[in-house]
Amino acid sequence: MSSEAGRQILKNIEDEVSSRPSAIEFEMAYQSRVAIDRIKFAIKHTEQFGPRTEQIREAGLQLLDALQRLETVDRRFQERSRIATGSGQIETPRAHAVVNGTGRSSSHEPAKSV
Repeated sequence: MSSEAGRQILKNIEDEVSSRPSAIEFEMAYQSRVAIDRIKFAIKHTEQFGPRTEQIREAGLQLLDALQRLETVDRRFQERSRIATGSGQIETPRAHAVVNGTGRSSSHEPAKSV
């Protein structure tokens, strides 16, 4: 095999690997979804039970801003995941196992939750 053919094969492999979300990206996406749910909960309860002060209103606006930013990042991740697999299905069981805490490290120790 020529060195040019070897370089082309290596480039194809690198392109394929870099086009898929990594395990840490799946973890970050999961954590952002958890944060989104908690921010929505905080906004809802602040509106229902909190006093109607200017400080509470400002805190609500800050929470809405944070929520919108996280939702934007989550949408980008979803789009990248769909593009990487060529469909709506994400086909990375190892990454899901790591995110769900059932994955194992290379030394066969339990995955540590964050």
